Amino acid sequence: MKFKAFITSDGVNLLDKRFLPALDKLGRLCHMYLTRDHTMFLHNLFAADGVQSVAQFKKEILFRDYRISSQNDDRIAFAIDPSLLHRALRSALTIQLQSGDDTAAIQIKLVKKLPAGSRNPAPFLTFETKGLRSAVVQDVPISKPLSRADVLQLQAALDAAQELPQTLVQVPDLAQLQSLVDRLKNVGDLLTVAITQYGDLHLQVSTSLITVGSEFRELRVLGAHANAPASEQNLSAQSRTALAIQRGEAQSVQVSMKHLAKSLQCHLSKPDCVFYGIAPQGACLTMIFQFFISGTRLMDKSISFHCRLPVLDSGST
Repeated sequence: MKFKAFITSDGVNLLDKRFLPALDKLGRLCHMYLTRDHTMFLHNLFAADGVQSVAQFKKEILFRDYRISSQNDDRIAFAIDPSLLHRALRSALTIQLQSGDDTAAIQIKLVKKLPAGSRNPAPFLTFETKGLRSAVVQDVPISKPLSRADVLQLQAALDAAQELPQTLVQVPDLAQLQSLVDRLKNVGDLLTVAITQYGDLHLQVSTSLITVGSEFRELRVLGAHANAPASEQNLSAQSRTALAIQRGEAQSVQVSMKHLAKSLQCHLSKPDCVFYGIAPQGACLTMIFQFFISGTRLMDKSISFHCRLPVLDSGST
């Protein structure tokens, strides 16, 4: 089992400034999954009670001179702490900048070493900052690489997590959404989310004493789309949503406010737009983060990032 590659300047910027800060907020451990073509960071795919996230990159956007081999169809996966990974990357970048050596490059590779005071070798993801005159090595501890059976199980969970909702709506300004969630979480712990095929997103928190919510209407829709009945435009948001659910043109689920607040940390990856959707049968609330090629409005297909929130009550579908 072998892996080594040099991190590109784009890869350093993506990981250091955007994705590792977001991944660190999602959880203390994630799986780093390496294949011939992609590098992935996966949170919580083996659990059903937390926020799941999948960040996937084509290898060319993060690395050059990419070399991987294993007896498991050249696939390697292990658990790693994103905060330690980020710290090592930032240190390597600092060393690279301070060296004043234009040829200095950051190489990353899997190694086995004897930790201090131990008789048993342990696996590490090693960062080596290499220049003409010097090299500095930093080791990030990782779990034992997953067995063939565990990798197959991880791949199956990844495949299951790729299912898209039938209807996706583009959420409004992210700062506005964050401000709304900050207000709603002071009211209650459970949030009802309703999404219609007309482009409506309805967020509501209810307690025995108060109901507080907000609605965003006529948002951009991807997937299954319908025209809102003109006769219902003057009804309340709750009434319109209930009627849309009865017609099969909307879904509603209840999620943890804590989970939603955590998922909003994904915005640290600086997506260009974000879509929300509810999976078939109300299985989960899905958030898809889209990135554009720099200087364009074209989707960058080399990066994909989404998360899924477990549903506490499937509500009405």
